[in-house]
Amino acid sequence: MESGEEKKGFTIRDRRVSTQGEERKPEGPPKGEAASSAEESKSMRGSPEPMPELPEVSFSSFILSLSTSALVHLGEVPDPVTQKMEKHLPLAKQTIDLLAMLMEKTKGNLSGDEEKMMEHLLADLRWRYVREAKKE
Repeated sequence: MESGEEKKGFTIRDRRVSTQGEERKPEGPPKGEAASSAEESKSMRGSPEPMPELPEVSFSSFILSLSTSALVHLGEVPDPVTQKMEKHLPLAKQTIDLLAMLMEKTKGNLSGDEEKMMEHLLADLRWRYVREAKKE
């Protein structure tokens, strides 16, 4: 890079079509103009309703979130978007394998409670996966 050049950033705009059949309009101001984060947040939600309070981010909440995803893919918990119970065993297996990899990679860095929680969750999810795989 020459001395007279400046580093330039980039802007990402989501122009995907929503699942509701409505086409999303490009959001944000024209290139080069900045918008307030409150305006962007409001336009992304599509309604003036406040966002629900999210739980504290912790390793345990992250692991519980992944295990809930596995339960959704196992067809034991309704999909939060469609509210339907659907099985996707390959996705369930991938999520369970991801949890196993996290347990292996974090070995020695977890508290006793975190380690026990991961062991119990993995054992339970693996048992549920085997049970569902045998049905097919």
